[in-house]
Amino acid sequence: MRRLYQIIISSEFWKSIFRTRNFSTNLGRSMVIFNNLFLHILPVKTKRETLHFGATMYLGFISFSLFVILTLTGIYLMLYYHPSVPQAYWDMKDLQFAVSNGVFIRNLHRWSAHAMVAAVFLHMLRVFYAGAYKTPKQFNWGMGIMLLILTLLLSYTGYLLPWDQLAYWAVSVGANMADAAPVIGPKLKFLLLGGNNIGENTLIRFYVLHCVILPLAAAGLIGVHFWRVRKDGGVTPLFRKRSEQIPDNE
Repeated sequence: MRRLYQIIISSEFWKSIFRTRNFSTNLGRSMVIFNNLFLHILPVKTKRETLHFGATMYLGFISFSLFVILTLTGIYLMLYYHPSVPQAYWDMKDLQFAVSNGVFIRNLHRWSAHAMVAAVFLHMLRVFYAGAYKTPKQFNWGMGIMLLILTLLLSYTGYLLPWDQLAYWAVSVGANMADAAPVIGPKLKFLLLGGNNIGENTLIRFYVLHCVILPLAAAGLIGVHFWRVRKDGGVTPLFRKRSEQIPDNE
């Protein structure tokens, strides 16, 4: 095995993958990060205290992991789902009783969605109590708020897809709440439902929002969010020494 390992790392193909192979110096380790598309989002160095569980409770990582699980399970569910009335309801029944591991995947998707809402909310609380919304991280705090809103919208738009009684009345209540908004309420309800009543147009709109528009928007904002964490000096620990706290400019 050692001989095989030496042959692999000395091959020209292996050298073409890693442009920098000097890991013995800080410059070499930095160039490994800078020259790799997948590693470039990571910082070259990080503070030791930010790696402890008490610093962040890993809530950001948990939220992102749940998003990945939701993406993978959602793709699986899309293979067996038709966004049409009344076929959507029977597809849910097939996933529950006919498709191999269908009920497990569906429940994994549903509980991951609930867990992601809780994790993102707790992550926002952790960031707030750590003071990470202050200078120079105001922009990233705004990005986090937008991601929280997208998380709630993803959870809500997924409600209608099973096309059962719970889905119908949940969307009906949400549409009536939108209708109560001043001035734009009726137009907002019409835009949300794709008409005056909940029907096939509503199902299509919620399906496209849930499976295409909102996930792509969330993925883009997550990428920018991670990038700004790195550019703004890394993660802000929940508990820090007084000398390390971000000063309040007020």
